[in-house]
Amino acid sequence: MPEVCTQCGLPKELCACETIAKERQVIAVTSAKKKFGKICTVVEGINEKEINIKEVLKNLKNSLACGGTVKEGVIELQGDHKQKVKKLLIEMGFAPESIEVK
Repeated sequence: MPEVCTQCGLPKELCACETIAKERQVIAVTSAKKKFGKICTVVEGINEKEINIKEVLKNLKNSLACGGTVKEGVIELQGDHKQKVKKLLIEMGFAPESIEVK
């Protein structure tokens, strides 16, 4: 018997909960200056309970060839990658109108 999603009640293969959650997120992409004048890209607004934020971080780090971490629900990437991050988030299934680059 296949596993059933606890939220929607559909089998795990047919579950669309994460896809729906990606469309509802309001994401802000900004730059911040860290120690020694280094610039990092900050991605805020991804709900950790609905979306696997570590998987999003892993995909961003691999695509941008940079380091990064998740701290308190906020993704921090080394370097200034604001426009590239928006493009990659759209490719991952997030709604383009919900991503704001500041």
